[in-house]
Amino acid sequence: MKINWKIKTFEELTNVELYSILSLRAEVFIVEQTCPYLDTDGKDFKSFHLMGTLESGNLIAYSRIVPPGISFDEVSIGRVASSPKARGIGVGKVLMEQSIKEIYKKYGAVAIHIGAQLYLKNFYGSFGFIIISDEYLEDNILHIEMLREPYF
Repeated sequence: MKINWKIKTFEELTNVELYSILSLRAEVFIVEQTCPYLDTDGKDFKSFHLMGTLESGNLIAYSRIVPPGISFDEVSIGRVASSPKARGIGVGKVLMEQSIKEIYKKYGAVAIHIGAQLYLKNFYGSFGFIIISDEYLEDNILHIEMLREPYF
């Protein structure tokens, strides 16, 4: 499966891209995880939006790269989502690799701080993220904060 990757600021997104992003995030975080929450938190305006699409143009993977000082002191990756139709074939792994690569291109070899759903701690741990907080409840889902130290 060939995935085409592109990253854009909020202002660069087309209406169709924005609609696809919000649809995927709603499908994964609100419907699939049965978690009613307000997805539009204001951070999208200042973030970079990494999109993985198929040749057909269908969005199958997405992450939001949040600059330092918005979610955490460090740069952050959030809203990490892969389409349920594309699960089990490594799309999530490639998405995280691309997200880290884009951060290094934009910010250099910096630390990356994330708020992760607890059940994904081993997944994020495989990319060098370590747990730096106690468990906490966010939107009725257990989370932890994790940090990936900068690589030089």
